[in-house]
Amino acid sequence: MSPHEFISKWRASTLNERASSQEHFIDLCHLLDEPTPVQADPTGTFYRFEKAVSKTLGGDGAADVWKRGAFGWEYKGKKRDLHQAYAQLLNYSVALENPPLLIVSDMDTIRVHTNFTNTVQQIHNIRLDDLLAPQTHALLKSAFSHPETLRPGITRESLTLEAATKFGSLATTLRERGHDAHTVAHFINKILFCLFAEDIGLLPERLFTRLLESARNRPESLTLFSMTWREPSLRCA
Repeated sequence: MSPHEFISKWRASTLNERASSQEHFIDLCHLLDEPTPVQADPTGTFYRFEKAVSKTLGGDGAADVWKRGAFGWEYKGKKRDLHQAYAQLLNYSVALENPPLLIVSDMDTIRVHTNFTNTVQQIHNIRLDDLLAPQTHALLKSAFSHPETLRPGITRESLTLEAATKFGSLATTLRERGHDAHTVAHFINKILFCLFAEDIGLLPERLFTRLLESARNRPESLTLFSMTWREPSLRCA
């Protein structure tokens, strides 16, 4: 199957998840010149559709596709919530032997979440038209055959150290500008909370990041985190 054929077929499809997910995955295998689950593993020992699992939070479920040492894959219908699909995979991940990739799709988008131990997660968003690009084809091919090549290079420890250094530098700069130490600490805690809330989905996707980006070239227009006890507010600079 060519990329153009795949794109045309699945852009036109209006079928729901149950009616389309396995055919979508099989077509993807044909596009990537990869064996389907039944071709690769007729017994379903290491690669199969509908892998039964015990959920980490209790109860039973089934991952739409599972390949040992490569990925867990969860489908949703078109325009459905892929964050919910990812949350389902996280709930299945222990029973799926902690695959290095957690992949979700709504037939229009394929979202690859890396899940390697002691690394910072990377997310690769692939839309239908992206499949025309050779680098996208290579990325998906790696997910099936060589998932280790998608391992992020940065570790959690190095990222934590880098973030701590930057926040420390920010605190020092604000103190040097004459702001009270307690006010600065409270300000930074609020920033950290917003980043955390955005990351786990408590805030709409990238809301806080977009707010800061919009004020990058006009910092005077944005006052962040006004204090409720008459302390001076701190401006983004």
